[in-house]
Parts: sequence; structure tokens; C-alpha cells
Amino acid sequence: MPTVAFLGLGAIGRPMAACLANAPGITLSVWNRTAAKAASFAAKHGVRHAATPADAVQDADVVFTCLAISADVESLLDGPAGMLGAMKSGSVLVDCTSGDPATSRIIAARLGEKGIRFLDAPVSGGVKGAETASLTVMVGGDESTLAEVQPVIETFAQKVVHCGPVGSGDAVKAGNQALLAIHIWSAGEVLMALAKAGVKPETALEVINASSGRSNSSMNLFPERVIGRKFPRTFRLALLDKDIGIAAVMSRELKVPTPLIQLTADLMRVAHNALGEEADHVEAVKVIEQWSGQVIE
Repeated sequence: MPTVAFLGLGAIGRPMAACLANAPGITLSVWNRTAAKAASFAAKHGVRHAATPADAVQDADVVFTCLAISADVESLLDGPAGMLGAMKSGSVLVDCTSGDPATSRIIAARLGEKGIRFLDAPVSGGVKGAETASLTVMVGGDESTLAEVQPVIETFAQKVVHCGPVGSGDAVKAGNQALLAIHIWSAGEVLMALAKAGVKPETALEVINASSGRSNSSMNLFPERVIGRKFPRTFRLALLDKDIGIAAVMSRELKVPTPLIQLTADLMRVAHNALGEEADHVEAVKVIEQWSGQVIE
């Protein structure tokens, strides 16, 4: 098993890195912008706490990044503490950020000049999926490079799908997140209209979830979080706003008419601005409730 570096110990990155730390034979270094988080993680799991990105990656065969946006990953490349001057030729950067295809292609090109390979590999499955090593990983880049590092990725993933060239993993993730946002907002509108018509939300969901209108949102998210009024912070609305924004920009650049994606991106931005940085993604429904003057319960 190779020497591995993991940069970005956020809500989902931390359990992903823990899976790597617990995998037999892997030598792991970790880095995080908030150094205390990396130090705590390193002490708990018996791995090396790197002082800088360059320190983390200098001996690594495989480097994982898991940050908020692609620009954050690109920012770690440069300077004396950056990855670009420290990564060895032939190594692989696997970027698990839910990023944008254009920036991933720029990063891949810059790394390629140094003989370093790149895969965009955003994940789906949330914190729970990371904790149970059951994430789905959608990968863009060279297929033979993926085959080489897939055993390492599988320490935290149940399903790994090669989607196409660099940027295609990001594109598929953005599309998936666009559907998630659309499903949340549309389910909220339907349940509100039915509540105004005198139908209990539990009754509506019982029918919907046995019929063709069902979705993961109606089957799993709404019963607990909307009907049960519990909104655990498993995935921030701010990140869903960012993700569907990537889908909206991508489709415009490709000149594909996507009015529903564009509208839902605007609605998620409104909800994000109204509810703040820490709101859970399903809390977007609260904006529908505010506009309607009624709670769905």
C-alpha cells in the first residue's frame, strides 16, 4: 500500500481520512488549515501531522484533497509551502472536493507539467457514508490512473465510477446535486400546497412514496427533518447552493437550456442568504414555509 497524504479534515474529510488511517499498510500524513484539527486527528489515529501542504505531500504516492471549492485546492499548489514544488513525479492527486470542471482541468494541466497525475473524484453519501466507508465516488481522469489508486479510494468508498476525462466527475456531482436541490424544493412546494388543502403531510408522503413522485428527499429526508422538525447538520445548505451553482454555470457554458436548474439555483441562493452559513440543506424548506405563513407538520 502507498504512502498517502490527506488535506482537508472537514465534516466529510475527517471520517474519510479516518478510513485511510485504519487501513492496513497505509502510511498517512494529514494537513488542515486549522492546525489544531489536524493535530487532534493525528494524535487520535497515530498518523503524522504535517505543518504545511508541502510537508504533507513530499513523500506521498497518493494525495487526497477534500476542500470546499476547487479554488481552495488550486490555492494550495503555489508558494514555498505549496504542493506543486513538493509532490514527486509520478504521484497522483485525487481531489475529492465537489469542484467545478474548468478549475479541475487547470489544476490537472499544471500538475501534468511536473509529471503529476490528477483525478477529480467528488463523493456522495454524506458524513454517514464516509463514517461507514460506503461513499460513491465519481471520477474524472485517466482510467489507468484510477485503476492504480482505486484500492486506496476503496478504503472509504463502496462504489467507484469512472465518468470520463478530467472534469467529468465534477460535472456528474454537480448534476446530482442539482437534482437533490430540485427534489427538496419541489417536495416542499407540493407538501405546502397539500397542507393548505387540508391533507396531512404524513398522509401525502405515504401516497407519494408508494407512487411515481417519490425521491430520496420524500422517502428519507422529509419524514425526519421536515415532518419530525429535526434538521441535523449533515450537509450545509451553503454547499448545496455552491453545487447547483456549478451545475447552472456549466450548463450555460455548454449552451444547454436548463431553466429549471437556473431557477432552483436562484432559490437555493435566496434560502442560503436567508438562513445563513450553518443551516442544513433541507432547511431550505423553511423559506417556503415563511412565504406561505404555515409550517409543514
